[in-house]
Order: sequence, then structure tokens, then C-alpha cells
Amino acid sequence: MLRTHNCGELRLQDVDKQVTLCGWVQRIRDKGGIMWIDLRDRYGLTQLIFKEGSTPEELLEKARTTGREYVIQALGKVEKRFSNNPKIPTGEIEILVKDINILNPSKVPPFIIEDETDGGEELRMKYRYLDLRRTPSRQNLELRHRLMQETRLYLNQLDFIEIETPILIKSTPEGARDFVVPSRVNPGEFYALPQSPQTFKQLLMVSGFDRYYQIVKCFRDEDLRADRQPEFTQIDCEMSFVEREDIIRTFEGLIKFLFKQIRGIELPDFPLMSFDEAVKDYGTDKPDTRFEMKLKHLDSAAQGKGFKVFDQAELVVGISVKGCAEYSRKQLDELTDWVKRPQIGAKGLVYVKYNSDGSFKSSVDKFYTSEDLKTWAKELEGKPGDLLLVLSGDKESTLFAMSELRLEMGKRLNLLDPKVFEPLWIVDFPLMEWDDKVQRFFAMHHPFTSPHKEDMNLLETDPGKARANAYDVVINGVELGGGSIRIHDRTIQEQMFKALGFSKEEAQSQFGFLMNAFEYGAPPHGGIAFGFDRLCAMLGGADSIREFIAFPKNNSGRDIMIDTPSPIHREQLDELHIKLKS
Repeated sequence: MLRTHNCGELRLQDVDKQVTLCGWVQRIRDKGGIMWIDLRDRYGLTQLIFKEGSTPEELLEKARTTGREYVIQALGKVEKRFSNNPKIPTGEIEILVKDINILNPSKVPPFIIEDETDGGEELRMKYRYLDLRRTPSRQNLELRHRLMQETRLYLNQLDFIEIETPILIKSTPEGARDFVVPSRVNPGEFYALPQSPQTFKQLLMVSGFDRYYQIVKCFRDEDLRADRQPEFTQIDCEMSFVEREDIIRTFEGLIKFLFKQIRGIELPDFPLMSFDEAVKDYGTDKPDTRFEMKLKHLDSAAQGKGFKVFDQAELVVGISVKGCAEYSRKQLDELTDWVKRPQIGAKGLVYVKYNSDGSFKSSVDKFYTSEDLKTWAKELEGKPGDLLLVLSGDKESTLFAMSELRLEMGKRLNLLDPKVFEPLWIVDFPLMEWDDKVQRFFAMHHPFTSPHKEDMNLLETDPGKARANAYDVVINGVELGGGSIRIHDRTIQEQMFKALGFSKEEAQSQFGFLMNAFEYGAPPHGGIAFGFDRLCAMLGGADSIREFIAFPKNNSGRDIMIDTPSPIHREQLDELHIKLKS
């Protein structure tokens, strides 16, 4: 070994020891007769000292030839530091250097490699190997590592077995877009990268492995944002001979365990909320319940008064914002501009000031009397001093816009306490949803989700009314995971495919292997998958998952460090029987 100790372990009890350290030069301070070098490695930082009278002149000159991010080896004696640095664990000692070796020089890095850096995200991603030297980046990956270990510990103790499933699989038409891989030896045929190991884990249940898990890479060719990457990691799990409550109890226990082990936080029990209740009260199936401000429908109270914007709307919905009746016209105009942004999509915003003296002032006084507005306030549970905000339009887009406005007001009023975690289970999702464009149903989760037992008959008669035996875990408005009890009977699976518009031939071609397996004693089973990257970000107190992935892609799905995706040689394309349009 080129070193006897790392740069984070020496303490006062090591004084007078002869040691050898290796690492990167983070900072140099040269005062002429005395010189310090901060030496950094993965474990921490140790101060090296060179003194006139104690350090030979040639060694001092050699030290002066080093620069930031040089890789060096330093040999010397541990001494008590004259001026302590309480900010670092090694702050009570320093190394009086007897010799140094430059193991590798370095160019001047493109940004400062310290906790506080001058590098923007794109620059840091381009030089990610340098960014990972920074303590916050290193700690993020250490958290990720620890989270993996604690997950395995919890599941192993419950007799789960970790099994790897294939990466090159069959493309299916449901869900997000697949990444496809051409087969050289089978011209014109393609593999797909898995969006999840769904069918394989169900086959493992048929195989008798009644408790399976895998921390697995998955791939989806979809538009990106802060909590999405084209490749991501899941904690993927499946259990046999269980009902919904068994899954909920087991994996609520996992999340509680991880929060306790990683953050020392005792999460409360997770309440159950139905999909319909979540959408009605919060406008979304992943509500942030750290604050109230529930949505209230105003259709009956607001329509029929001659205001066409409301009269022609499918939905009129509002919220009451506590204590904000004093908002200025400038603030209200800014809020209106905010909801009209393309990301939100509202056409406008109606406001009502419920003044502290009990009077009302609104942007629609021309159409509504004070008595009308008082009715609105009652419906919205508003009190004097509150600001009522109302949106209207088609149901889906209006609920989305109001849900986003609610969150924005929560942010502006500092109601989203990052130290508070409010978990819940969302249950009773619709089994499938109708798409007007293609005139067919699509599975809300995936086509292997079982309907509620009492809704089985609806697969044949009215599939749009069937409820899924599914469940999502939501914490602070972030969907951390979801799953369902699966179909394990071939006849029911065939009914599901039929309701989704599959012909018998299409179903057999795409999923015949699974339906055939159901004929050989498939047990009742269900499972769940958690977004591991999202879980890392939440436990690390960050908004973006990119900081917890060693080498992430940017918002365009590019790895700007290695410059990919990129063209490939014509010879490779020819081997794969692929012809590009000229």
C-alpha cells in the first residue's frame, strides 16, 4: 500500500506517529517561512505543514511545485495542531512533512473542487469525475450505498431472495416507450431494455420463489425532468400467498426502517386515501398533505350567473389561502401570469379578497354579488382575511392547474417544511382509463393488475368502472413507489387483455409465455417497486435525483461527459441490418 492511513482518520491519539498519506491537493497556503497543504481523499482532509528550520529547503521547493488537484504522497510525523479547526474531524492534528512524492500532476480544474463550488450543473456534469471529488457529491453516493445495504438487510431478514432478471427482453406495446436493441444474429428483430422486471418476477412466483427482490436498473424512453432519467433504479419486490394488506404492512415497514436507519426519523403510520378522494381534495393522485388548503368544487355556486368563463366550464374549483386577503394587485397579477405559463396551462385566474371587515372584493364583481361571494367563501371554508383563488375549464387540466397552484401557494407561505414527512397510501385506482384519441382503454398501472374481487364481473360489462387492487406510496407529494395484487388466472388475464383491445393473437404473441405459466399452478401474488433514486433524493434532502447518480444524463437525455448518444460506424449499422434515411 502507498499509504499507512487515509486523510480522514488521524486524531490526537496518533501524535508522534510516522505516517504516509496519499491524496489530492485541495488548497495551498504559502507564507514564505511556513507552508500548508490541505490533502484530500474520499475519507476526509488532513493538513500538511512545512516549516523553515524543520523542513529542508529542497523539500519546501518541491512542495511549491505542486498545484491544485495534484496527486501526492506525503510522509511525515503527526503533530498537535497549533490552531484547531473544529469544522473537520482531523482538525486537532497536522502532519509535519519529511518527504513528498508527486504521483501525478494536474491541470487547473475547470471549477473549484470544494463544498461550495463555482461550477454550474452542466459544467459539473461534463467533468463529473471531478465533481465526485467534492464532499457533497461523495456523501450523496455514500448515502446511496448505505440505502442499498439497509434495504437488503431488511428484506433478507424477512426471507426475501435477491434474484437477477434479464436486461435484454421482449418489447411490449403497453406503458412508456421502450429502448430497443437490434439483434445482429436475428436480422430485423429487436430486444427491449426492461421498463421493469414485471413479468419475470411474476414467473418467479410461479417458480415457487415466494419472496423475491432486486435492486435493478430499468429503462424508459420518455421525456425527462428532475425526478426522471432514461435509466433509473428500482427496489423491485414480489410476494406469493398475500393480499393487499400484507404488501402494505411489509413495505410500509421497509420505508419506516429506511427513514429510521438513514435519517433517524420515526415515520407515523401511513393512512390510506382513495384515488377519488385524493383527486377531489388535492387535484392529484400524489398529494402533499403537509398542509391543508383542500380544493373545493364551486360548480353549483358559480355557474348560471352569466359569467361565460364559468358557465361553459366542465369544472369550477377553488382554494382558500389563509391570511392573504391583503395581496396587492401586483401580486395577484403575478399569480395570474404564473398559472397562465405553458407548464400550468390555465387561461386565467379569478380571485376574491375576503376582507377582514367581512366585505368582498373580486375580479368578477360585475357578475357576482356579495351574497354570491359569501356562498363561495362558505364552500371554500374561507374566513375574513383569506384570499379565494378560483380556476375553471375542462376537468383534467383544471384539476392539474389548481393542484400546482395549491403547491405554489404552499411554497410561498412556507408551508412545505422539509423536516416534516407525511406519508400515505393511495388505493382504489381506476383499473383502466379511456383514451379518446385511439378509442380504447389503457391500463392505469399495467395489464397484470388485478381488479378488486367485487369488480371482476366489470371486465366484461363495464371495464371503465372497475377498480384496481393497486396501491402507491406517496410522501410529501412524491410518488416513491407503487404496486398491485396481480392476476394469476389465465381466464381473467385474457379478459383483461380483451378489455384493453388486444386480439387473442396479439395477447398470445406478446404475453403467451406468462399466460401459459398461469396454467401450471400460479399462486396468488402481488408486489411493489420503489423508485430508488427518488428515495435517495428524499432522504438526502434534495429535489433532483441526478445528484445521487454517479454518472447521470442531462435534461435532454445526454451524457455530456462521454458525449452520448452518438452516431455509430456504418459497418456496425450494416452488421445490424439497419439503414438510416439519407
